[in-house]
Amino acid sequence: MNWGVLHSIATVGAFIAFIAIAWWAYSPKNKKRFEEDAQLALDDNQLKKLSSQRTKDIQ
Repeated sequence: MNWGVLHSIATVGAFIAFIAIAWWAYSPKNKKRFEEDAQLALDDNQLKKLSSQRTKDIQ
């Protein structure tokens, strides 16, 4: 195999990875979770609740 073939394989692999990540990010089943995560920074009560849960999980 020469460098041209390896570069082509790497390019196709990167493109497939990009398509897979974009499909996952825009999948309708993940929409609700991402909307909740987006509001997390704005909701102090929920942020305190999650941080106390994580502290309990660590201990």
